[in-house]
Amino acid sequence: MVNSLDNRVVVSGIGCFSPLGLDIVTTWENLIAGKSGIDYITLFDAEKFDTRFAGEVKGFEPTNYLDRKEARRMDRFAQLSVAASKQAVEQAGIQINSANQGQIGIIIGSGIGGLTTLYEQTKILVENGPGEVSPFLVPMMIADMAAAQVSITLGVKGVNLCTTSACSSSSDAMGVAYELIKRGDALVAITGGAEAIINPLGISAFNALRALSTRNEAPQQASRPFDAGHDGFVIGEGACALIFESLTHAQQRGANILAEVIAYGASGDAFHITRPDDDGDGAARAIQLALNKAGLAPDDIDYINAHGTSTPLNDRMETRAIKTVFGEQAYRIPVSSTKSMTGHLIGASGSLEAAVCIMAIKHGIIPPTINLCQPAPECDLDYVPGKARRAEVNVALSNSFGFGGHNSVLIFRKYSED
Repeated sequence: MVNSLDNRVVVSGIGCFSPLGLDIVTTWENLIAGKSGIDYITLFDAEKFDTRFAGEVKGFEPTNYLDRKEARRMDRFAQLSVAASKQAVEQAGIQINSANQGQIGIIIGSGIGGLTTLYEQTKILVENGPGEVSPFLVPMMIADMAAAQVSITLGVKGVNLCTTSACSSSSDAMGVAYELIKRGDALVAITGGAEAIINPLGISAFNALRALSTRNEAPQQASRPFDAGHDGFVIGEGACALIFESLTHAQQRGANILAEVIAYGASGDAFHITRPDDDGDGAARAIQLALNKAGLAPDDIDYINAHGTSTPLNDRMETRAIKTVFGEQAYRIPVSSTKSMTGHLIGASGSLEAAVCIMAIKHGIIPPTINLCQPAPECDLDYVPGKARRAEVNVALSNSFGFGGHNSVLIFRKYSED
């Protein structure tokens, strides 16, 4: 085990299944092209719903990554997580064996877990009676099963847990993984998030909250972060897995290092179960905490991947929080919301957006915020509207804010041996 509290943590692999592609390369190419992954729902008949569109993972066939029997016993969110984790491990080039399996941790977040399984089995209970409910309901439904199934599939025996903090779930998972390695309790961590709630219960529940866009006539224009026409977020689904490891371990095995993780900050609003604190105090404190931990000044940040949900409350709050922390520098930092193209992956959103930050650092391109035509009141920052932008990105910050007042922030830096 690594015992140094000063141990640096790097990223060496990314696996991704998103509304824009079945891997991180395809997802990234579509993001920088400004393409939308939002379309009409095909996973169920949504004709009678107030919202009839979402960001589905198209073309995902679980048996390409899992044995048929195993796949049948996993909810879609766990299937996606296992597939993404396999991709990430392969990209990182890590060989898992009896010598190292106890030094690899798994921390995977999910805000809701197996909601589709719960919905389907509840229907069976009501229509056919309790004797027909599947014995796999509980092990398919509970949110920790993404982490558990990854552990079983890959033979990983280190720390194994799930973080559930609404839309901050996967950012908190990565924060826990980062600190796990920093303190020497693991050499490697498979981390990230997974969510798959595009089903009648998921859509109707968020419709009941009046949280979703109802722009049914133009789905690809529905997710409009920071735009005056924003009328709610768009549900997305997917999974993103990242390989975090100690720098020493990565160097010893000759890993291809994608970026360095340099800080995690988190806070609570203590304000409301669904509404963010209007002045952005909690979000600002999480951002400032991350900056303080990284030893960075406001002008050290080259890019912010915003939580940017396309709801009037979040977009205004997040803009206020950024201004609070960065002052006049806020107007000089490119801020974009890739949810404009992917929709909101709920508990998986932070992991995908962390991967986006890493790709922006690696390629020197900042993805755009599409559908931003007329900025909403108070939303007056540089949101990279419409078109990707070439820029040197040495340090990127990723925001995640969730129902219940959860605020989670991660900072990534271009890797350097110094």
